[in-house]
Amino acid sequence: MSGLNTVPDNINFASEEKKIAQKWKDEDTFMKSVELSKDRPRFTFYDGPPFATGLPHYGHMLTSTIKDVVGRWAHQNGHYVERRFGWDTHGLPVEFEIDKMLGITGPSDVHKMGIANYNAECRKIVMRYSQEWEVTMGRLGRWVDFKNDYKTLYPWFMESVWWAFSELHKKGLVYRGVKVMPYSTGCSTPLSNFEAGQNYKDVVDPAVFVGFRTVENPNRLLVAWTTTPWTLPSNLALVVHPEMQYVVARIKQLPLNMLCWKSDLGIKYEPLFPYFREQPNAFRVLNDTFVTSDSGTGIVHQAPYFGEIDFQVCVNNGVIARDQKMICPVDEKGKYTAEVKEFEGVYVKDADKLIMKKLKEMGNLVRQAECRHSYPFCWRSDTPLLYKAVPSWFIRVETLVPKLLANNDETYWVPSFVKDKRFANWLRDARDWAVSRNRFWGTPINLWTSEDGEEVVAISSIAELEELSGQKITDLHRESVDNITIPSKSGKGVLRRVSEVFDCWFESGSMPYAQNHYPFENRKTFEDNFPADFIAEGIDQTRGWFYTLLVLSTALFNKPPFKNLICNGLVLAADGQKMSKSKKNYPDPIGIIEKYGADALRLYLINSPVVRGENLRFREEGVRDLLKDVFLPWFNAYRFFVQNVQLYEHETGNTFEMNNFKTSDNVMDKWVESFTNSLVSFVRKEMDAYRLYAVVGPLTKFFDTLTNIYIRLNRKRIKGDLGLEDQQNALGALGRVITLIVRLMAPFTPFFSEYMYQNLKKVIGTKEESVHFLLLPKADENVIDETVERRVEAMRNVIDLVRLVRDREGIAVKYPLKEMIVINRDSQYLEDVKSLEAYVLLELNVRKLTVSQDKNKYGISLKAEPNFKLLGARLKGEQKKVADYLKNKISEAELEKFLADGKLTVLGHELSSEEVAVSYASGGDSATHGYKTHSDAKTIVMVDTTEDESLVEEGLCREVTNRIQRLRKQAKLVSTDVAFVNLLVTPENSQLAQVVAANLANIEAATGTPVKIGKPADGKPPTATNKSAVKDAEVELWLFAEGDSFDGITILDGSKKVRVQIEAGNEKLNTFADLLYHIRSSLDLWNGKISLKNSDGSAVVPTSNLSSFSGKTLQLVK
Repeated sequence: MSGLNTVPDNINFASEEKKIAQKWKDEDTFMKSVELSKDRPRFTFYDGPPFATGLPHYGHMLTSTIKDVVGRWAHQNGHYVERRFGWDTHGLPVEFEIDKMLGITGPSDVHKMGIANYNAECRKIVMRYSQEWEVTMGRLGRWVDFKNDYKTLYPWFMESVWWAFSELHKKGLVYRGVKVMPYSTGCSTPLSNFEAGQNYKDVVDPAVFVGFRTVENPNRLLVAWTTTPWTLPSNLALVVHPEMQYVVARIKQLPLNMLCWKSDLGIKYEPLFPYFREQPNAFRVLNDTFVTSDSGTGIVHQAPYFGEIDFQVCVNNGVIARDQKMICPVDEKGKYTAEVKEFEGVYVKDADKLIMKKLKEMGNLVRQAECRHSYPFCWRSDTPLLYKAVPSWFIRVETLVPKLLANNDETYWVPSFVKDKRFANWLRDARDWAVSRNRFWGTPINLWTSEDGEEVVAISSIAELEELSGQKITDLHRESVDNITIPSKSGKGVLRRVSEVFDCWFESGSMPYAQNHYPFENRKTFEDNFPADFIAEGIDQTRGWFYTLLVLSTALFNKPPFKNLICNGLVLAADGQKMSKSKKNYPDPIGIIEKYGADALRLYLINSPVVRGENLRFREEGVRDLLKDVFLPWFNAYRFFVQNVQLYEHETGNTFEMNNFKTSDNVMDKWVESFTNSLVSFVRKEMDAYRLYAVVGPLTKFFDTLTNIYIRLNRKRIKGDLGLEDQQNALGALGRVITLIVRLMAPFTPFFSEYMYQNLKKVIGTKEESVHFLLLPKADENVIDETVERRVEAMRNVIDLVRLVRDREGIAVKYPLKEMIVINRDSQYLEDVKSLEAYVLLELNVRKLTVSQDKNKYGISLKAEPNFKLLGARLKGEQKKVADYLKNKISEAELEKFLADGKLTVLGHELSSEEVAVSYASGGDSATHGYKTHSDAKTIVMVDTTEDESLVEEGLCREVTNRIQRLRKQAKLVSTDVAFVNLLVTPENSQLAQVVAANLANIEAATGTPVKIGKPADGKPPTATNKSAVKDAEVELWLFAEGDSFDGITILDGSKKVRVQIEAGNEKLNTFADLLYHIRSSLDLWNGKISLKNSDGSAVVPTSNLSSFSGKTLQLVK
């Protein structure tokens, strides 16, 4: 025998997944798969590094699932795929946690405790949740190497980052400058524009109209509007639009003239505050086209070191110079410095009220109001960001823009619109990249400079620093390198390292080189496999990781960093809001996995709009529905196959070997194998294009097709009711398609595919330990038969239409119907339906099938169905007239011609088949009285629903037969178990009672169960009972299992039961060992000890005579 394990009636998917996960762990299955593939061509994958200071959420699970599916697919498609996990360990997320923990309020606190001590604290927490990450990724089914990971804090990783920056320095792409950047006063650091865009909030800020007195006429004010009064002490200029019309106005409560003009430049005004009065070329009116009239006064106040546009406009007009001392009287905590004596030490946002009060006292406050607007907050400290000038080290990106766009064009993105629009637009407007941060825990910038900044050395390696400094280097963090000096080659004393560290985005952008310690190691491996074949992250990385990868790869190699990219959308809460721990608006991801299984969650995520770059509103019901609609039908099909293989082996004594049974000439066998191989071909094509979203839908629908078409229509063949050869053919076909799909689905649903493969491999002749060691199946073109698929598709279409009629009319399939008529213009379609007439009539329980192209014969007419959305978008106001014509005036002849030509002209507008659909309508002709109809765009079915006495009686018989069969199932009886049923119908004169009496023999034959009319006699309790209504009557059933009449031995194993004949034909059980062997074989219990006990609980003695147990029931003990 094949030794197939018996499949239980029910399954806990999550529980079985845990067993598979433990099996993989115990057997090191992932690393074995990598080892087995080491000689294959490489498929290179880059893993974007997350921080381990937080726990994984749905966004991480989504990208991890995408990465795992593609990685598994590439591996099983004949590649060697190194899958190393990466960790982002430096930067603001870590420092912010330490600052909170230690009460650090600014850089001065860090210097007091010492950078070494501070960084030691950071080092302690960087891997805080690494174990949780590893457990979660394992439970999700993601195969990734945590042991051979990369961390941005590894000295060898940092050394490659140094190399990359030194190369940029050699190319002249590095310079020092000033940039107005989003600045977090809560974390005392500038942020990238990407980080600044992560946390916008609606806030209410002051909106003040401030008057600036002109020098020529102190009674005239230039009125500007601002929502940041705190920037007014740093005002150096005003700007007007050169083409706007300005007017002069007088305000009653102010005895002043209001000056407004058209481009009357050269006007100077008095500074509001005296702090920077000495600044040359300041306090004058400039013009620029950035000024708008949709808010404010058309006059914009300029504080150049607190606004990016302000800075550029003032530089362009000579108000400030790029290399001058900054006028930025705000410290790293957002408080005024001593330069603004009046407000020194006050946090700028708190100073707004003080400044407005001062302006009022001075007579410069024209009006005070409030403004509600969206404002950026720090994504870590949740404090308002300031735009503030910061000295920084820059990479020249603006000069690289043409190359960036050209390299972007060489990449392939899913979805493409993110690449072509969002990302390309970002690249076109790219600014020079400020890569330095005034922080402590990060990769130090590898520049050593003289005191005057004239001599600069960009260190490219640890060896170079050791050679130049004469010191041994073991670590590259600030505490290890800040005090290292290099002798000047130009007589300028010693060179010292600049104080800044790298923006952590520079580190993650360097990971393709740094994870391989390039160019110090693995040089050939990297260069032979760069660019990477694949990366995947969320759409928010278009301004983050995707961007930094492209900038560095373009600057270093003039190549794109990757070939293929999947860009996913965001996972939101069910209400469309951002998932929030505080709001508790989403279910715990681990809880979802424990409830429904990881495979269901994986399939839910990648079968959603989120894989097309759109957002997903996460619904737990969606995961549950996938379990119900996909995994349970799949499990039931697998269980049905195994049960019937076991039945075949039991009844024939033959071992089932699937490869021995080839494709038969049976049309349904040919169809199911053709259909499945066509699916394999489709999935391969779509996966080659990284369109995961296109793959999962057809894969999931496959199981509905398998169970509701093939298994449902071939159940008797599979069970052997139509002969041994037919059973072998059907079992072989079913086994092949189930195995094919198990292998095809392995990258998508790794746990359940493995669960089934471990059993199926016993009949499919494979020796591989895991389904993930097998290569993906290729479509067998020899079994693909498009004609057969077309025929069955036509049959399915007709079956679905008739089922809808039955559902609508409330006529159960148990009740046969006289006739169904199928009308379609296409003769091939009708021929296809007719060729499968037997299956159509059997499935729908209809006596006669008629097909016709003549719709007029049955009173059927064509009907136009306008697509209002498409027509409205194109025709605008004409849509109503065209739609009215289509609905009420169009002729049958016009619609016939439209179906033939594919185009239609209405009121001068040519319409396409996309804009107008044509369906059938029933005219209610007397010739079709009693027929109910349903249609789609091409086919109409007409079903005779009139009652016929013989058909009604047959339906009633089926009702009773069905109830007896369900009762046997409820009693857990197998087909060979003997039982009888008492049946009582009330009222006794009902049609049901008469039908049962007249068809008793047919009911007994169909159920294999003797039936007695009337209540049972008192005495033995029934094994199972049922009472239910059937039309206008009530039927009550009592089932009695005839266990005592069996002269063999009945063995109970929980809910399972095995009946063993002591003597059957020429075979006889002679010893207790023979009995145990028979039990092991029947229940597939080849491992562990088993014994038996009597009904009173006493143990069965192995030396007992087997004949003494004849007719008895024994309990199995494991």
